[in-house]
Amino acid sequence: MSDQNDIGAVLKRLEATIAARKGASADASYTASLLAGGAQKCAKKFGEEAVEAALTAVSGDKKHLTAEAADVLYHLLVMLAEAGVALDDVAAALAAREAMSGHEEKASRRK
Repeated sequence: MSDQNDIGAVLKRLEATIAARKGASADASYTASLLAGGAQKCAKKFGEEAVEAALTAVSGDKKHLTAEAADVLYHLLVMLAEAGVALDDVAAALAAREAMSGHEEKASRRK
């Protein structure tokens, strides 16, 4: 797989594009319009896209689910950017969880 399609590389490029659009005109950039709406608008749009992906997942339409998953990832990155959370921070949180089972990790968050 080329770096062009590697999910990590794609997400890092998208993160950089979103950061570059932070100062753009909301009229000229969809990303800027989301960011201009603040945390509430970004979270609302992410939630809408996540629900659409979940509903599509049960349809059996892989092509549509792939497109919806891309929308979810994009809107997640916009929401993270608005909150000042970097992909590297998310990667570190995931890496810290790799050594434990899902049940152990979930229990550790309740403490």
